[in-house]
Amino acid sequence: MHSGRTPERFTKRSLVAVSHAIERAALTEAEDGPLVVFALFQRLPYFERERTVYQRLAGRAAVTVVGMVGGPPPDLPDGVYGVALDEAEELAREWSVVALTPRFGATLVAYDRGEVTPAATLESGRLFEGRWGFRRDAALHEVIRLRERLAERLPGAARSALDEAVARVRDIPAGPGEARAESALKLLARRGDRGAPPVETTDGMLDEPGLRQWSGADGVTASGTLPVALVGLRVDEPAGSPERFGRRSAAREGQALLAAVTGVLRPVDRAVRVTDNEFHLVLPALGEPEALAVVGRLHEAIGALARSFPFVAYSVHAAVAVTTRRPLPTADLRAAVQWAVREGVPVAGLPPEPAAATAGAG
Repeated sequence: MHSGRTPERFTKRSLVAVSHAIERAALTEAEDGPLVVFALFQRLPYFERERTVYQRLAGRAAVTVVGMVGGPPPDLPDGVYGVALDEAEELAREWSVVALTPRFGATLVAYDRGEVTPAATLESGRLFEGRWGFRRDAALHEVIRLRERLAERLPGAARSALDEAVARVRDIPAGPGEARAESALKLLARRGDRGAPPVETTDGMLDEPGLRQWSGADGVTASGTLPVALVGLRVDEPAGSPERFGRRSAAREGQALLAAVTGVLRPVDRAVRVTDNEFHLVLPALGEPEALAVVGRLHEAIGALARSFPFVAYSVHAAVAVTTRRPLPTADLRAAVQWAVREGVPVAGLPPEPAAATAGAG
């Protein structure tokens, strides 16, 4: 990080808590202006969730700047300066909130790792790396950095107001108690993390409403951030096999098949049973080669069932995709599996996503 201190790793859940604490501090009544606020949101849906807060901040601040890939909406609150970020630039990975006055500063600067840890939802488990604190000089450093990076994308009035605010901050020494206050805040934050409810451990199998909830389809999530590998799987028995072999163990065979499917899942993965013989696997932060390796392990595990159920030779068809779209394109995945079954293709792939799908808002 820019401070030279070792960066910390934290989840989206803890990042949101720190962001809200900085915003609340900036909104607190105090005669220590002018106030400067910078916030980088990555994508539009994340800003929309906080729109009202930033409308209030803009009413108090000399300058309020928000940035996101694709640019902010045209109906920004009055006093908020919007900046469009390019998908390829480093700032597109950044989730940052900075508040600065001559006597106060708070900073969160976090970089998206494109990884995930087991959590209640896919979004809350996203991993970032960065630093946060409540030191005025650190906030001044970040305001100067962001002002330099975004200067050409800000109107002259915003640049002038920023320069005036920075000059005022430089004229006043930092308060002597900042380090003590920050140390206490970090202790409280660590205790809060330890007190967070544990993630429920399951076999990774969800129903379709559960998958929608976990993947954020009905909540605040955005396209273009965390890549997710999808595997569609269809497992068919030989036609007429229950009658022909007189099997009485359909339930046991069904449980064995379910165990073979869930056995390839990591703790961060989830699966849904679409029909009796069709499954969708959701594998966060995996690429296509890793997803194909999962399909290979599925073939081996399902093929091995013939040792326990020798009269059943399952046929397996699959489809693989890597997506940053939200909601997840499960309908496209299922269509690709059906195509693979019709054409007799062992593994089908979805067409590559257009740039707009990866960069646009969800």
